[in-house]
Order: sequence, then structure tokens, then C-alpha cells
Amino acid sequence: MDDNKYNSDTFNHGKIKNTDVSKEMRDSFLSYSMSVIVARALPDVRDGMKPVHRRIIYAMNDLGITPDKPHKKSARIVGEVIGKYHPHGDIAVYETMVRMAQEFSYRYPLVDGHGNFGSIDGDGAAAMRYTEARMSKISNELMKDIQKETVNWIDNYDGEEREPEVLPSRFPNLLVNGTTGIAVGMATNMAPHNLNESIDAAIAVMENPDITVQDLMENYITGPDFPTGAYILGRSGIKQAFETGRGSIIMRSKTTVDELSNGKPRIVVTEIPYMVNKANLVEKIASLVREKMIDGITDLRDESNRVGIRIVIELRKDVQPDVILNQLYRMTALQSSFGINNIVLVDNAPKQLGIIDILKHYINHQIEVTIRRTKFELRKAEDRAHILEGLKIALDHIDEIISTIRNSKDANEAMPRLMENFGLSEIQAKAILDMQFRRLTGLERDKIELEYDELMAFIADCKDILANHSRVVQIIKDELTDIKNKYGDKRRSEIIEGDVDMEDEDLIPVEDIVITMTVNGYIKRIPADTYRVQNRGGKGIKGMAVNEDDIIDQFLSLSTHDYLMAFTSKGKVYRMKGYNVPASSRTSKGIPVVNLLSLDKDEKVRALVSYKRENNESKYLFFVTQNGIVKRVAVDEFENIRQTGKIAITLKEDDELIGVKATTGEDEIIIAGSNGKAIRFKETDIRAMGRTASGVRGFNVDGSKVIGMSTNHEGNYILVISEKGYGKKSSLDDYRMTKRGAKGVMTLKITEKNGPLVSLKAVNGDEDCMIMTDDGIVIRINLEQVSTYGRGAQGVRLINTSEGSKVSTIAIVEKSDEIDESEATENIVEKVENSEE
Repeated sequence: MDDNKYNSDTFNHGKIKNTDVSKEMRDSFLSYSMSVIVARALPDVRDGMKPVHRRIIYAMNDLGITPDKPHKKSARIVGEVIGKYHPHGDIAVYETMVRMAQEFSYRYPLVDGHGNFGSIDGDGAAAMRYTEARMSKISNELMKDIQKETVNWIDNYDGEEREPEVLPSRFPNLLVNGTTGIAVGMATNMAPHNLNESIDAAIAVMENPDITVQDLMENYITGPDFPTGAYILGRSGIKQAFETGRGSIIMRSKTTVDELSNGKPRIVVTEIPYMVNKANLVEKIASLVREKMIDGITDLRDESNRVGIRIVIELRKDVQPDVILNQLYRMTALQSSFGINNIVLVDNAPKQLGIIDILKHYINHQIEVTIRRTKFELRKAEDRAHILEGLKIALDHIDEIISTIRNSKDANEAMPRLMENFGLSEIQAKAILDMQFRRLTGLERDKIELEYDELMAFIADCKDILANHSRVVQIIKDELTDIKNKYGDKRRSEIIEGDVDMEDEDLIPVEDIVITMTVNGYIKRIPADTYRVQNRGGKGIKGMAVNEDDIIDQFLSLSTHDYLMAFTSKGKVYRMKGYNVPASSRTSKGIPVVNLLSLDKDEKVRALVSYKRENNESKYLFFVTQNGIVKRVAVDEFENIRQTGKIAITLKEDDELIGVKATTGEDEIIIAGSNGKAIRFKETDIRAMGRTASGVRGFNVDGSKVIGMSTNHEGNYILVISEKGYGKKSSLDDYRMTKRGAKGVMTLKITEKNGPLVSLKAVNGDEDCMIMTDDGIVIRINLEQVSTYGRGAQGVRLINTSEGSKVSTIAIVEKSDEIDESEATENIVEKVENSEE
């Protein structure tokens, strides 16, 4: 065998070409990439459509499946698209058409679907053989005037059909419906916008090409408008996307919080973010509850129907709905981000555009469409006028025309004779030969002349339009305004103030609130405006219903964003935001404080103190224990408190915390013991200590125990009440200033008749005092009815205590005019002689 028979020259001759593999791969990949970018994945800036969308709409229009015609099988439409225009799979075409029909996907659907076209739960559409479709009404505006040579036409994939390169798109579809697509090395994700706002913005740019994004946002187009509604949080992301074509916005579900008849709160979700699968969202919430990542949800139901979305989340009675809601925002798709990336095709090249550039390209497209339509209509009108001029000549010489035609052998012979004898063009001569005899009547002649006059006016108008750019712009404005009036609607997505980087608590509105806690440890939050301001003589407003065994012990005003510190009898401190306390009605008792704080079985909350990080008047916290130990600590020491609490003061085994007061650093402290003595000293006598310090002796209890503490800023009088219901007011000035650690001076003469001292309060003297005994008896008296006595006086009987019972708690509350004076003084039945020390 000849080895040279199959040498390389034989193979290479005209059949095989040597090439560099790396160069071939690079060139082929670039060709493929550009094919995907231009022919599949990115929308055209002019009509906002990718080729598949454009081909579906054009095919439906070509088939005559318009809004005024019956629906046709989806399979018929898909077959038309892939058979003539789209050289790809039928599934891709059908899924695109399905999305164009979904009201939760498109802000203004371009396809009117009939049958199962999927759901927001992620359910797929029925097979194309089961569903039907037609063009929606607004999609007619995309095709309007396409037959008037308004756009360029290109060959289809096999060269046997023609398809439009772009649609006329008489409204800014790119902005109105947005789009999404993934190309090679790039992607686009454009948000939908409101039709009214988009058209207003387009008109504004036409009137002022130098308009700023800020002006557009403030007066015309405020931001995206999603088909599923919901909230858009903040405007910074919108502005960035409008300016640069790239940005991120936060979408948040629209929710309401209400209360069931049994007092349990619930969260109702009525709108969810765009492109969120509702079924997956509900499943995610259920999963978080099962895994105990969110605590407090007792029931979860999806009550959505054709009317709208409704997800019901029932909560435990003791939890704060705002806190649960913020956890859901952070952990689920109830709050989602939408990344805007406005990459579109401009002259078949991908570009990232801001909103003003998008509008300008659309306006230029509409100018071209309007000019091309006007030129087409002018040409058609001139052609028709030319024919009418010939018909008019024929009517003026009708006898000669008829004679010429009669004497001709056929039409081919008659046509040149007419052209030569009457100066007609070939088109005019043909029109005369085709003219019917009825056109020779006088009425028909009038119609020809009227039509000719109208055409001449129309021709002049068309020429004027083409000669004046301002008229072209005005026509576009008028047509856009007509579309706005015909299809426009209100915004669905509400833009609320906020920032992407906000912390959870900042998502809750700042409002003034009141925190109350009862003797038995029930706490609640109510809006401060619940207790509205009244003129003198008003009847007041009913607060918490006074139970037989409980009264309000502490009453604190603060903001939802202020810190609330709770100090316990064991010297621990817990801290929470004001909004963490569950909201309740003004007449309800609230919830047990043990449901909010990790308290031990025998641990009680002794004091509630509010704290603001900024502009805080209180600089120190002053502590006093049962054994008379005091401590002063800077408020800053309590900046970081764990949820499980921290040590606020180190106590000895036989001691417990009695009270904590916020002070300015220049206050005076008054401390009283059960032995009827009290001490008054300056807080500066106590040096500032660390958070865990034990403190120093502030009051020599002399075998008794501390029963209360006040400061000079709380009132000008000292109210003291004994175990057997005796009490009195004394002027603060009666208590001389001493040094810390002293035994104090007499504040109430203790006898067997009135019993040990149980309470000391600094008051102004016009408040109401609620006194409760250990057997559940409660009385409310006005302190104006209690006379002022010296320090050594025994006091007067304020409440009759039954045998074996004793006063356990008193609380100072605002005066209520609902208390009858006779009732208020009924138990002040016995006076004793004054006895000075």
C-alpha cells in the first residue's frame, strides 16, 4: 500500500482548514453571547419587549385574536409563534405567555387568559391544550399603527415570513411592566411602574429635557408600583436606581394588627412583596414556629381567596405583635429586596440606563413612529387625491371619455388614449376605466369633490406636522394622555419612610406611651394620648378597673424607643424597649411581668425607670436596700444589659432591694424606716460606684427596715402611712438635712394604736392616694382632704382596718373628680392631738 495515498494534503485539499482553537472558541462564544443578548434575553428600550414577547403579541394580532374576538386555544397561538417566528421550544413560549397573563406578575397584563394560568402560590398553569387566550385591551396600544409602516420589518428565522423589528408601543411598556432576563455575562431586572405616573414622567421629559431625577420623583413618578402592592421602604434605593439604572429597594408586606374577642392579638397580612411565593412564605413561617426560632405564634392560617390575600397569624396574649412582626420581616419573605438593574438594548447593544435616559429613548421612538405614520398617511392621501383629480377630469369631460372608451377595442387600447387625450396618469386612467356608472350621478360628483377637499386639508395638515417638531411632540402628548385616561389606575405600592439599614426597633413608630404596673405584678403599655388633656373641672377618664386585690403601683411615661429598666428585689436589672411591653386597653389589667422577664419564683420588680440615650436629664441611679444600704451609679453603667438581666447591686443574704430612683446628681434623698424615722441627705454624700458594688450605709435602720425612698423633686410634702391605716402630710422643710448613715428624725410617732410605718411618698398634696390592705380592701382619697401636721404627730385615720388586717400598699395617682368628697373623707374619722418631737 502506498503510504502517501492518505497524506495530509489529500485531507486538507478543499475540505479541512487549519485554525487556532482558542481563537475559534473565543469567536464562537462571542457570537453565541451576542445572539443570546440581542435575540433572547434583553428587552429593547423602545417597546420594552424581548423577542419572544414581541412575537407572541404580533402572532396573536396577526391571527385576529384581539380583545373584541373570542379566546383561542393557547396551543394554537404557541404553534403560530414557533412555526413562523420563534425558533425555540414551545414550553418557553407558553410559559412566557402565561406570565404575560398573570395579574400578580404583570402590572398591566398583555394577555387575557381564560382557564388556569397559575397562582401566586407557585401553582403551574394548565397545559396549553386546556387554556385559551387573546390580546388584552392595553396590548392593542402596542400594535397600534403597525400597518402604517411605523417600524422596520425583518425576515424570520427561515426567511419565509416577515416580523416587526420593534412594536410601535404607544405607551412606555418598559417602565410600566418591567422585565427580567438572564443573558451571558449580564442580566436585567426592571421594576414595573404605574401607568399614570410613567406617562406623566414621559410628558415632563418632553417639556423639560433637563429635568432632574429629584424633580421627577417629587412631582411625577415616585417609584416602582408592583402588581402585588405592599410597601416600599424608603426612597434612597429608588433614587439611586432612577439615577444610575442600578439599585436595591426593600419591599414589605402590608399588615394590620388587631385583637380577637378573647384578647389575643393577631397579625393579618393583606399584601405581600412582588415575586414572593405565598405558599412558600406560609410554610417558612410555620417552619420557624416549629423550630422555636419565633416564639409566640399560636395559629397560622392562609385565608386567601379570589378577592385578595389574607394570611392570619394569631399570637399569645402576652407577646408584643410589633416584635413578632419584626422577626418575621427579618427571617421570612414578608420583607424582601428587589434589585433593580436596568440593562436594555439600545441600537442592539446592551446599556445600563437611568430613568431619564429610558424615557428619552422611548420619546425618540415615538417621534419616529409619529413621523413615519404621518408620512405614510400623507402618501396614501396624496395617492387618493391623485385618483380623485382624475375622476374629476373624467366627470368634466364625461362624453369625450365615454366616446374614447367606446371606440377602443379593449382596456389596453383605451388606457393610452385616455392618458394622451386628457393628460391623465396611468393610475388615473385605470381608475376611470374601473369607475362604475353610478358615479356619474350628481350626488356622487358632490361626494368626490367633498372627499377631495377633505383630503387636501388633511395633506396640508400632514405637511405641517412634518414641518413642525412641536406638533409632533404635542401629538405624542395627546395620545399618551388618552391612553392614561383610558387605562390608568391608582398606585398599589405605598412608599413609606425608612432606610434599608434600619434596625428592627426603628421600624416601629416613635410615640409617647405610659407603662403601668400593679402591686401584683401586672404590666401593660397604653398610648399617652389615652389620657387626654382636660380643662379644670373635667370628669377625667377611667383607667384600669380597680380590682379587689390589686391596684396600680407604678406609673411611668416614656417613648416606645426609650429604654425601660426593671429593678428586682434581688438586685438584678432587666432592660427592654418601651415597645416590648405589650399594648393593652386602658381598662385591662395587662400581663404578668414574669412573662416578660426571667424572674425567680420569689423575685419581685421593685422599680421601673425610663432611660433615653440622648438628651437624658437623669445622670445617676440611686439605690436603697431594706437594711439601709445605698448606692449611686452612673446611668451609663447600664448601657448593655443582657436579656437574662444583670446584677445592679450586690446584696447580702439577709437584704433585698427596696427602691431605685433616677437622679440628676444634685438631688436630695429621703429614706424612711418602719420605726417611724426618716433621714434627708444630699446624694452627693454618696460617691458614684460601679454597677456591681455593694454600696455604703445610708440610713441606720436601728433594728427596723427601710420601707420607702423619695427625692425632693417628687413633691413638697412627705406622706407617711402606718400599718393600721393612720397617715399624715408633713412639709419637706420640716426634715433637716443630715449626713448619710444617721438614724434620722421622727416622721411619724409610732404607737400601738397606729402600728409601724409601711410607706413614705413625696407628694405635691393635690393627688389621690389609693390604699390597699392585705385582705383586699381598697380606698381612694384625695390628699387635699388630709391635713398637714408636724413630724412628731401620730396622724389621722385614713382607712378603717379590720381586726387582723393591715395596710400593705399605697399608690399615688392623679386626682380624679369622679371621687365624691364625702366618700373621700368618710374614713378620716379620728383625729389625735398633735405631739411634737
